[in-house]
Amino acid sequence: MSAQAAFHRGVQPLLQLLLPGREDAVLAVETDQPLRDRIEELAGRNTEDMLTAEERDEYAGYVRANKFVAVLRREALKFKAGSAA
Repeated sequence: MSAQAAFHRGVQPLLQLLLPGREDAVLAVETDQPLRDRIEELAGRNTEDMLTAEERDEYAGYVRANKFVAVLRREALKFKAGSAA
């Protein structure tokens, strides 16, 4: 089983509790501008290999959060499509 499949299998029970009826709210969530600016700053510094150890940890946290949000959004779309069918 791939890491992605294992992750999905592990979070599926939680998604079943959180998503039904809340798909539009999940899809509407946006990151605030100061956070987007900070992530962009860290991404640029990461590309230039200029992050401090603390910044590298911070950036890694944002990357993990972004992946989780992407999973939530993808699953919300699936739930929404399933309820429309």
